[in-house]
Amino acid sequence: MLTRQGWTVLGTGVGTVVLGRIFGMLELYLAGAALVCLVLIAVLSVLLSRLTMTVAREVRPDRVSAGTESRVDVLAQNRGTRRTPVLLMVDPVSGTRGARLMIAPLAPGASRDVSYRLPTERRGIVEIGPLRLELSDPFGLALLRIPATEVTELTVYPRIHRIPPPPHTFGDDPHAGADHPNALSLTGEDFYALRPYVIGDDMRRVHWPSTARHDEIMVRQDELPWQSRTTIVLDTRSSTHTDETFEYAVSAAASVLQACRACDDLVRLISTDGADSGFSSGKASADSLMEYLAAVRLSAGGTMTGVFQRLAGSSSGGTLVTVGATRSAAEELAATRAGTAFGNHIHVVATTRLPDEVGPLTVLTGPLHSFGDNWTAVVSALRARRVVPR
Repeated sequence: MLTRQGWTVLGTGVGTVVLGRIFGMLELYLAGAALVCLVLIAVLSVLLSRLTMTVAREVRPDRVSAGTESRVDVLAQNRGTRRTPVLLMVDPVSGTRGARLMIAPLAPGASRDVSYRLPTERRGIVEIGPLRLELSDPFGLALLRIPATEVTELTVYPRIHRIPPPPHTFGDDPHAGADHPNALSLTGEDFYALRPYVIGDDMRRVHWPSTARHDEIMVRQDELPWQSRTTIVLDTRSSTHTDETFEYAVSAAASVLQACRACDDLVRLISTDGADSGFSSGKASADSLMEYLAAVRLSAGGTMTGVFQRLAGSSSGGTLVTVGATRSAAEELAATRAGTAFGNHIHVVATTRLPDEVGPLTVLTGPLHSFGDNWTAVVSALRARRVVPR
């Protein structure tokens, strides 16, 4: 309730009153009593201020990529019958000093919009709030804090590079690891879906029971739409990364994920900390993986060799993209064995140095390397060697 200044004045007043009584000095006694009364008046003025305020806060947008602008819009409205005093709006923001905004007096029924920008330079979860209103007396002796809104969050995704998706491979399987709807006709024949008849369709594919129900000719679609598959392995070990190289690695993984999402490809994200998303596609799945990449941190456990050994026993096919640091000899051997289960294997290396030698399917990223250009060059070379175009 009392500010530091208020406690100082109160202590001074009490001490002065005591000294006035001890030395029998009426002037000193009165001066101390006046200071104490001033503090009491300040407290009463704050407590008796009847504020009837509504405060609404909105983060726009609440999910952004690193470096993209996001802001907080606050609407304060006076629903009382008296004019409000000058108010201080305090909104804590994690990783910063927070926002402190002054609101001029509002007439009854009046409202005011205030805005401020949020820090989005680095990925992560930014906590905003709880927002509170602070009312003080003119002397700054007493302070009343009024809770206004709850805590909200801003999700800052990793920085995204615009890159082409990995190319199709001969190992891509339309049924790759995702659950697709499957219907069973009354004749016992399996098919993928039903669709309206178009000129040129084989009449033998007409599904007559559905045609009768929908009063429209419906035909069977026997084949699944083609979906490429990409497995992304992210090395999160603190023993192989610095904070700087890890940020470049996470950004590269997120960029590959977004490129696959744009083509509605099936994506699987695995990390050395034990996370494994399984194959999935669609906006909801991609958003969930981006949430993970926004919050992932360096960890002490896990090995790349263990991940490669798991992958070597699978027949998932598609493209394998490993994102991490320079691999040891044992990891290279395990990666080679795992790569036989995939059509392509691209290795993304996050480094702050210029390596002496780079493999044909190695993509460098870091402060000295352009990930977008290096990735595009490798993907273009792979597409040139493939018969199946993207």
